[in-house]
Amino acid sequence: MSSATDIISLKGVGAALALKLERLGIHTIQDLLFHLPLRYQDRTRILPIGSLRPGDECVIQGEIRASDIVMGKRRSLLCRIQDGTGTLTLRFFHFSAAQKQQLSTGKAIRCFGEVRPGPSGLEMVHPEYRASTSDDLTPVEEALTPVYPMTEGLQQNRVRSLITQALMWLETGHLPELLPESLRQRWKLPDLRDALLYLHAPPVDADQHLLLEGRHPAQRRLAFEELLAHHLTLMKLRHRVQESGAPRLPYHGQLCTPFLEQLPFSLTQAQERVSREVTADLNKAIPMLRLVQGDVGSGKTVVAALAALQAVENGFQAAVMAPTEILAEQHYINFTQWMEPLGVKIAWLAGKVKGKQRLAQLASIADGSAQIVVGTHALFQDEVRFYNLGLAVIDEQHRFGVHQRLSLREKGRDGQKTPHQLIMTATPIPRTLTMSAYADLDCSIIDELPPGRTPVSTVVIADSRRDQVIERVRAACNEGRQAYWVCTLIEESEALQCQAAEVAEATLRELLPELRIGLVHGRMKAQEKADVMQCFKSAELDLLVATTVIEVGVDVPNASVMIIENPERLGLSQLHQLRGRVGRGSVESFCVLMYHAPLSKQGRERLAVMRETTDGFKIAEKDLELRGPGEVLGTRQTGMMQFRIADLQRDGDLLERVRQVAAQLEQQPDLIEAVTRRWLGQGEEYGHV
Repeated sequence: MSSATDIISLKGVGAALALKLERLGIHTIQDLLFHLPLRYQDRTRILPIGSLRPGDECVIQGEIRASDIVMGKRRSLLCRIQDGTGTLTLRFFHFSAAQKQQLSTGKAIRCFGEVRPGPSGLEMVHPEYRASTSDDLTPVEEALTPVYPMTEGLQQNRVRSLITQALMWLETGHLPELLPESLRQRWKLPDLRDALLYLHAPPVDADQHLLLEGRHPAQRRLAFEELLAHHLTLMKLRHRVQESGAPRLPYHGQLCTPFLEQLPFSLTQAQERVSREVTADLNKAIPMLRLVQGDVGSGKTVVAALAALQAVENGFQAAVMAPTEILAEQHYINFTQWMEPLGVKIAWLAGKVKGKQRLAQLASIADGSAQIVVGTHALFQDEVRFYNLGLAVIDEQHRFGVHQRLSLREKGRDGQKTPHQLIMTATPIPRTLTMSAYADLDCSIIDELPPGRTPVSTVVIADSRRDQVIERVRAACNEGRQAYWVCTLIEESEALQCQAAEVAEATLRELLPELRIGLVHGRMKAQEKADVMQCFKSAELDLLVATTVIEVGVDVPNASVMIIENPERLGLSQLHQLRGRVGRGSVESFCVLMYHAPLSKQGRERLAVMRETTDGFKIAEKDLELRGPGEVLGTRQTGMMQFRIADLQRDGDLLERVRQVAAQLEQQPDLIEAVTRRWLGQGEEYGHV
């Protein structure tokens, strides 16, 4: 048997049990060994009844002094047991005649369960027990008892017995130790086999607090190897992308210099620094893989425009891709305004571009007359053929999948050279996530806002004060400013108690008859949405009622008030993105978070963070802490982040070490292959396109 041996080879595992284990991600003996306990029970000692406290989970032993069926609200069997130090009640709601006989007066009994306060003192409800006619009961356990993650139809004892079989195999079989001994000694990492044996059966004196927190050296050993496997896979991916080479795009300045001269503002130092990094990458014959992070309004689009012009100066095309039509259209408008005076031709491709117009755009992309192409994920489609794509700019990359990003290689000339890739995000990504989920990318941060941007004041208020909020909107609009009213659902849903956008719009029309009000939500046709947005931009509307479709890509400097209903329903990064829609002009701006009471503890924490800071990175760190990496990165990316043992928040301090070790292993392809196969299997490498 090997570690990859199918679980069905274990004694007692048939097709039905294998199906249940599959739901826990257990397919092989190795999966079973990596299915670690959530917590542990101490069944290694018998506690005196007189020492018990509510909440204790323990083993007790005594004599049954009374055993009676009691008829209350529910019929139950009550047994009173004593051990010379005190008395405890055992309560059974479900019992058979045989059990009643088994638990008769005078029997010796040993129980394990949780101690609770009851009507007549402390009690255990449905404890595990063994009863005997003598005091000669079986010995207590020698190690702590593991409690495993479960699924419906499985019992702890069944999983424990299977893991016991797997541990016996581990004792005699061969689960290879993949980390070199020198490396393990340097970082004080225990042997893999020892770590697994310890975690499934910790000794009596084990530090349970450390185990519960996931910070025991044995757990850290496994987390380290898992993080290493993910990191190595991303490194493999990076090498695969870069091995085909890319066109060199040196900086000439014929277009970039006049572009910078025509801008009505100067670049910030941060923009200049990041532009220099991008320029240096484009000058290399290997594909740039760079992530540019910048808070809302930090000027990432200008950096992208300079990169696109550098490609055009060298006779290549640039593609700019965004996840939504609203954001793509915003880029198209900006690029057209900036580039047309320079004589650069821009093409536009999105779902709503149809018929002859679409064919004309596709033809201009294919023959190279379109030098910069702006669009949505429609740019990925097979029918889109580029003449010579040299650069792909991908905005809000976490909305796409890594596979889509990789498929751009096929869009390069003859499929031979990979286009350079510049990935942008306005969702600040915590360092731990950047070092793990984006380990295949170089990272630049625009950590400075352009001068003249006004900070947004954030107010947290209960929806019981809705009237005051509506008056605030009325006052702002009467002064000539514009406002957003954001709802988190489109249709009425009593269960979620969220005000629907359509209902909110009708209500606000009644209460604010003097204002011009528009509505935008995700189920409207693209053209309808675009028309309403255009009316808002051109100040033909005072108030825009919207769902979170306006999260990115809406730039209306005159809008200075935003109301967000039920903000407790959204993640912090999403709230931060929404808030970034105001504060784009020179007028003081407000964001009102109107929550529905009562708030959960997490809801209170979230809103407090929003009120206290506008620093996107602080907000992102808190978001990661509260919601976990899968949520923060966006659902399409979560496949990358499903760790079995590691936890990015808890084990983030290991990542620097992981990076160093990955660099040391670079020349050992067999070892890299073995580590990644152990943790990610064959079918899960993100490197395969």
